[in-house]
Amino acid sequence: DAKPAAPTPQLLGTTLSTTATAAELGTVLMGSALVGLNSGRQPVRSDAHRPRTRIGAGITTVPPAPPVDPAKAMMTDPVVPEDRRDCPNCGEPIGRGVDGKPGEVEGTCAKCGTPFNFHPAIAPGELISRQYEVQGALAYGGMGWIYLARDRNVSDRWVVLKGLLNAGDEDASAAAKSEKEFLAAVEHPLIVEIYNFVQHDDARYIVMEYVPGRSITQLLKQRREANDGRYDPLPVDWALAYIIEVLPAFTYLHDSGLLYCDFKPDNLMQVGDSVKLIDLGAVRRINDETSPIFGTVGYQAPEVAELGPSVASDIYTIGRALMVMSTEFRGYQSEYVDSLPPLSKMPLFAEHDSFYRLVRRACAPAPQDRFQTAEGLRVQAMGVMREVVARSSSTAATASYQSTLFSPPMTAGEGLDWTQLPRLMPDPTDPMSGWLGSLTLDDPRQRMAALTRAPERSAAVMLAQIELALEVGDRRTAAQVIRELLKADPWDWRAIWMQGLAAVQAHAWHEGQAPFNTVYGQVPGELAPKFALAVVCERGEQPALAEELFAICASTDANYVTPSAFAMARIRLARGDEEGTLAALSLIPPTSRGYTDARKALAKLLLKRDGGSMSDLASAWDSINEASLDPISAANLQVEVLENALQLVKQNKASAHFLFAGEPATERNLRPKLEKVYRDLAMWSRDDEDRRRLITRADQTRRWSLL
Repeated sequence: DAKPAAPTPQLLGTTLSTTATAAELGTVLMGSALVGLNSGRQPVRSDAHRPRTRIGAGITTVPPAPPVDPAKAMMTDPVVPEDRRDCPNCGEPIGRGVDGKPGEVEGTCAKCGTPFNFHPAIAPGELISRQYEVQGALAYGGMGWIYLARDRNVSDRWVVLKGLLNAGDEDASAAAKSEKEFLAAVEHPLIVEIYNFVQHDDARYIVMEYVPGRSITQLLKQRREANDGRYDPLPVDWALAYIIEVLPAFTYLHDSGLLYCDFKPDNLMQVGDSVKLIDLGAVRRINDETSPIFGTVGYQAPEVAELGPSVASDIYTIGRALMVMSTEFRGYQSEYVDSLPPLSKMPLFAEHDSFYRLVRRACAPAPQDRFQTAEGLRVQAMGVMREVVARSSSTAATASYQSTLFSPPMTAGEGLDWTQLPRLMPDPTDPMSGWLGSLTLDDPRQRMAALTRAPERSAAVMLAQIELALEVGDRRTAAQVIRELLKADPWDWRAIWMQGLAAVQAHAWHEGQAPFNTVYGQVPGELAPKFALAVVCERGEQPALAEELFAICASTDANYVTPSAFAMARIRLARGDEEGTLAALSLIPPTSRGYTDARKALAKLLLKRDGGSMSDLASAWDSINEASLDPISAANLQVEVLENALQLVKQNKASAHFLFAGEPATERNLRPKLEKVYRDLAMWSRDDEDRRRLITRADQTRRWSLL
């Protein structure tokens, strides 16, 4: 019989919800909770204007959108639905049916006398500006009919004409004029291209690229129809992939001084394996304080009505869209119009804690508490997507990723102290980064003095002071500078990270849980805070949560496999889970510096198991030979394995067909191996008595034969 495989290197993660349990750890006050939103002069986030650095990004696979026949995309009965017919002047419902009779499509408002017409203003076949032949109505929106046309001057290409829903709507008219001005300057591969601006019968139309794809709203509708009318949200990694793909378009707009204002799944088109942002009707300049503001209930940030839109309110709409795309978000336009549902109503949040924290920060009530840039959101969403995809696998990560915020953990074995936890990466945008890089003083006192006299007391200088104070054990100075940094910028989570490191240095494990939990919420796509939180939870008597967090780290990034696997092995061994311990140790790859320790620990565990089998002993033998142990340590373990194997054979507890070290497990094959190991140990021994004892054991083990 062939030898059974060694323990399968699976994560065997627990079913614990990190969302529920991590909430019990507490957090540290920071940001708006620290300064108060009504305390006079408001501090400014230091990361709000930092420079920023395709679908699935090679991490996950999103099916491409099938080709769309433009002729089949047109509406068969182009008229505004009755439930959307309201007077553009006074808001009174108009054109509504009564007693089963359809409502009027044309007429005047009974309340204010404003005329209305809910038919498209252009009929198929009409030629606009002697160039664009309208084929029919494609859709209608909050500010205008959208027509499909042929460009008779440019190879009959398909184009889209967008006009006003009702020419009497002054706000819509102003918005169209505004859109014309902005779109003339917008040029980005992820944003619909504008070709021309034309006028027809006193109405203005924007001529734009026809995007032959489907909106995410259409995709969700198709999934619902295929699911017997039940809502079928996108898989979390798909939803994240779509958002990640379109975020560079937001970065472009924001860098150009523009706000999108009305993002929702309707306005995100999938074209093959790419996306496009469409409908820029609500776009406005960041400093525009007079133009009408357009948005959609359920997506628009709560502060917009009073404070106006901002980059942070755009981030909010993206977070809300992400929720609608990935969950059955009931009540998002009513009960939860400006909040998130409780965790008990959102099982997806319990399953994907990092995703929950990503959405929670993007949709934070206070604008200052949200991601401050689209690029910052993209980086964290990428990390969350990587984690979501990794968790669908039960094996360890084989690829590593370079974080711009943290270095990987430095430990490769079982030992761990605060200096081996991930380190903060230098911030190249800090005004003192160059000066700090030139600081070469090795003496701690001289270095601290130089930091105290720095030309500018920037965040990077204060962080360097905190780290140096921890290195020399000066927790008082570290705590003082942490408070100073948080006072200067209450949103700088790096100060909270250093607070957690200080707790680890002092072995105050419970004290370190809230800081690392807070940082986890601020940068949910990073593994470093999860790893650090796992460390303090393991030492702080919360092994189940620690194991789950270590499993996330090990499945997501190869840099975290070794320390996480050793930690999982410790936790599982402590609860008596031998199989789980073996599986954790088997995660550590041969390329790791901890591989030798892992194989040695695995072999020892296999030898100590109650009711050990020949399979266990064969796996232990392989583990010893795979580890780069010193010859004496390896030989001592080999003796133990061979003696146990020989005992099983003598007791007829092992099949002679079982392969041990490539040969049948028989006395004839095992004795020579054991004899050789004894003689090797005798040769290496420096003690005469020990050498004689080993030679005697070798002679007793030798397989004798009659000549």
